[in-house]
Amino acid sequence: MLSERRLQVLRAIVQDYVGTEEPVGSKALTERHSLGVSPATVRNDMAVLEDEGYIAQPHTSAGRIPTDRGYRLFVDKLAGVKPMSAPERRAIQNFLESSVDLDDVVGRTVRLLAQLTRQVAVVQYPSLTRSTVRHVELLSLAPARVMLVLITDTGRVEQRMIDCPAPFGESSLADLRARLNSKVAGRRFADVPVLVEDLPEGFDLEDRGTVSTVLSTLLETLVEENEERLMIGGTANLTRFTHDFPLTIQPVLEALEEQVVLLKLLGEAGDSGMTVRIGHENAYEGLNSTSVVSVGYGSGNEAVAKLGVVGPTRMDYPGTMGAVRAVARYVGQILAES
Repeated sequence: MLSERRLQVLRAIVQDYVGTEEPVGSKALTERHSLGVSPATVRNDMAVLEDEGYIAQPHTSAGRIPTDRGYRLFVDKLAGVKPMSAPERRAIQNFLESSVDLDDVVGRTVRLLAQLTRQVAVVQYPSLTRSTVRHVELLSLAPARVMLVLITDTGRVEQRMIDCPAPFGESSLADLRARLNSKVAGRRFADVPVLVEDLPEGFDLEDRGTVSTVLSTLLETLVEENEERLMIGGTANLTRFTHDFPLTIQPVLEALEEQVVLLKLLGEAGDSGMTVRIGHENAYEGLNSTSVVSVGYGSGNEAVAKLGVVGPTRMDYPGTMGAVRAVARYVGQILAES
């Protein structure tokens, strides 16, 4: 375990390096920070920090920079994240409240995160498997053709066309709509199959085939495999940090094009806590020079998806974590009210 003083020195090195982009020397540290010890003592502390792998010396400089391990300890020992100011919070709320639908919410969230953090923003659409049914609408398009509209608690809307095995009258459709909603409205997707399995038996024999067709379409919609969608924005922000990426920025850009990689980076949607992955903690090799800050968001106490940012390891962690957390909280509020 590091002593409190050496931890203080490490904090000062991280803050200075993030702020100045320059490797940090002991003289500059004692001038900029009230460490209460001599430059010689700071030099000794820096030697210990280097021996233990928390800081390193780049080839061209006498100063030191934090390693992945140093950033990790800095983040783990953070007393708190940087809170957003009242004007910033109002601006976030006003911007998100102007959204007209779920796509707009996600699009605005991506733009907002990218602007606030000046990093690459990634927002996952609310997952169907963690959602609840708000309403199922059935619309007659022709005597034997029905449109099914599924609306979730997060405002997600899924539409499906259904060709029925026989003509289905308006009164029968209204009856099915009412019975279906009485069973599934407000219920989790995972519970729906059991709730509707005996529904066809309550209808006349000639209508049961159509009722079964409608229900099987509904159940297919609930379990679709390609449900995990993402929106990404602010990739151009990375060009401001080209010197933070060894050799080239290309592997980072290629990784950001891989949806599977990004979903793994954000982590499990059901985990609502703040996650910070630094440098080589990212399993994907192309992202070893980046850090990922992510958190869950949802319309209630449970997270239905994740959002976060990707940037260089030389990141303002307290500020980035504060912005990501604040935006997630407001997105959850918007979804709850939608």
